[in-house]
Amino acid sequence: MTVHELSRLDARRIAVRAQLLDRSRPAGLLDVVRRLTLLQIDPVAAIAPNADLVAWSRLGSSYAPAELDTALADRQLLELRAMIRPSEDLALYCAEMAHWDGAELGDLPGWRTSRRDWVRANDTCRLDILDRLGSTGPLPSRELPDTCKVPWQSTGWTNNRNVTQLLEHMVLRGEVAIAGRRAGDRLWDLAARIYPDDPVVPRDEALRIRNERRLRALGIARARGPECPVEPADVGEAGEPAAVEGVKGTWRVDPALLGQPFSGRAALLSPFDRLIHDRKRTVELFEFDYQLEMYKPAARRRWGYFALPILSGDRLVGKLDATADHKAGVLRVSAIHQDQPFGQAVAAAVDDEIRDLAHWLELDLALPRQARRG
Repeated sequence: MTVHELSRLDARRIAVRAQLLDRSRPAGLLDVVRRLTLLQIDPVAAIAPNADLVAWSRLGSSYAPAELDTALADRQLLELRAMIRPSEDLALYCAEMAHWDGAELGDLPGWRTSRRDWVRANDTCRLDILDRLGSTGPLPSRELPDTCKVPWQSTGWTNNRNVTQLLEHMVLRGEVAIAGRRAGDRLWDLAARIYPDDPVVPRDEALRIRNERRLRALGIARARGPECPVEPADVGEAGEPAAVEGVKGTWRVDPALLGQPFSGRAALLSPFDRLIHDRKRTVELFEFDYQLEMYKPAARRRWGYFALPILSGDRLVGKLDATADHKAGVLRVSAIHQDQPFGQAVAAAVDDEIRDLAHWLELDLALPRQARRG
C-alpha cells in the first residue's frame, strides 16, 4: 500500500478537521459526540466541566449544558468508565466485557491478572452488591454493602475503597452501569436496566470498528502506542499508512480527510481536549509545549492552574490563564500567553472567543489591560 507523504501542515489540518475544530461547526451535541466517539468526564471545573467545555469549543455559545443532561437522561448518551459515549456504541464493548476474566483472551498482563484475582476473592461482596441493586437500585456507592474479604490496596487515594473499586471492575464485567448522578454522586444500577439491548458485536470486529472510529475522530494517529486502559491513543491497522515530514516513524491516516479544503478558526480548548490529549503527538505535529499545571505549586506554573490551549487555524499558538468565578459573577482572565506574538487578526479572533466563553458562562469578563504576555 502506498504511504501518504504529508507535511506537518497537512497533518495538523487533518487533525483539526477530524476534531470538528475548523470553521464548519457541527449541527449539535449528538453530532459532536458521535464524531468524537466520547466526551471525557473530569471533576475539575475551573472554567466549566470538561464535557461541557469540549462541546462549547465545537458548538459555541448556542450549546447549553442542559442538552447533555437531557441526552444522558434519555439514554441517547451513556457514561462508561469516565467517558460519555453514544449509547449505540455499547455494542462494541459488550463482547470484551463478557470475557473480562480472560478465559478466552489468552495470557493477561500481570496487572490484569491481579485485578481479576482480587474480584474473584471478593465474589461474595460482588453478589451482595448485585442483589442490593436488583432490589432497590439505583443507589450511590455509600449505600452498597462492603463485605469484601480482601481490601483494595493502593498507595493512592483509592486505598481501602473496596466498594467503589469493585464497582469499577463490575463495569468492566458488564454487570453494573451508571444510571445517572445525584448532586454529583454517581448512581449505580444493574447494567441490564441501563444498556441498550442491541446485538453484541464480536470482539475482534468490535476492536476493528473502534480503531476505525478513533482514527476518524483523530484524523491521524500512531498504529501502536503505550497501553492506555480506558481510551487508547493508537489505532492499529485502521486507515492507511502515512509519513509526516520531519517526524520519525509511520502514522495511520483517515483517507477520507486527505486533500480536503481547510478553513480554520480560533478556539479555546480544554486541557483534556482530544486534539492535545496525546502530548507526544501534540509536540510532533503542532510543535506545541503544554502541561496541565494544577498539580504544581503556584510559583512553578508557567501558564496557570488550568490554562486553556489556544488554537488559531491549524496552529496552537498560546494558552489562556482564566478562572470562572461564579460567586463574583466574572470570568477572570489573568494572562493570554502567546507562544509567538499574535498578529492583529489572531488577537481579535482570540478576544472574540474569550468574550463568547464569558457569554456562554453567563459571566462578566474581567480582562486586565496587561493580560497579554509573550
